[in-house]
Amino acid sequence: MTMTAPLDTAAAGTIRLGPGPDDRPPAHITVRGLHKQFNGTVIYENFDLDIPRGKFVSVFGPNGCGKSTLINLISGLIPIDSGDVRFDGKTLAQTRIGYVFQNYREALFPWMTAFENIVYALLLRKVPKAEAEEKVHKLVAHLGVKIDLSLFPYMMSGGQQQLVSIMRALVIEPEVLFLDEPFSALDYEMTLFMREQLQRIFEETGTTMVLVSHDLEEAVYLADYVLLLTRRPGRIASYPRVDIPRPRNDATLANKDFVLLKADCLEIFQREVRRG
Repeated sequence: MTMTAPLDTAAAGTIRLGPGPDDRPPAHITVRGLHKQFNGTVIYENFDLDIPRGKFVSVFGPNGCGKSTLINLISGLIPIDSGDVRFDGKTLAQTRIGYVFQNYREALFPWMTAFENIVYALLLRKVPKAEAEEKVHKLVAHLGVKIDLSLFPYMMSGGQQQLVSIMRALVIEPEVLFLDEPFSALDYEMTLFMREQLQRIFEETGTTMVLVSHDLEEAVYLADYVLLLTRRPGRIASYPRVDIPRPRNDATLANKDFVLLKADCLEIFQREVRRG
């Protein structure tokens, strides 16, 4: 894997960022030799990445470094120029993928109600209608969501629409869940609620999750590993483990290890910003 070594206390004057690559669990997603360019601009070149099975990985880096592009390439939303992506050795077509888009307005079908949008993900997979509707009801009850799912998207707030998008991705019980800044449309109260719900779902299901975030505190708070990217062409600046017990809560934000790790990640981020 192309990456820098974890920071060393003596060398960097700070804590170690975390265990090195040999300390990570077996990979669920393997990316090898990834290459992608747009209009002559190289975004990724000979890029390698392992995403551990059953872990929560946050992707963070400077604006324009290719965070969203990376998960779009891995999930098949954007074709790669060259390289190979495998899920447990399987192809994308053989893998059940969930994806939550940042742009909720374009993600939902405006002619369907919220409930119909969610159940559609199951009907598309040939789940019988009655069974599909029951799965949606169970998910809504499990999350404790209090919104009217008979409404059409245009009748709902932005936060409610994004919440529907998240439920649609979860209802298929994905092997891997990709989330592209999923809370950016939510107000602060709803963001805190959905962070806790996402953390609870992760702990209960063990689903491999990959989150793109523009909020460093959020990235570290939710993750088992933080994938810190450089400016283009994208490389791995560091890939530290967040060795802080779950479930995490408000007290986590004041945890000494959390504060130090966030500071180290910020230092790497700022280094990359200055490099630009």
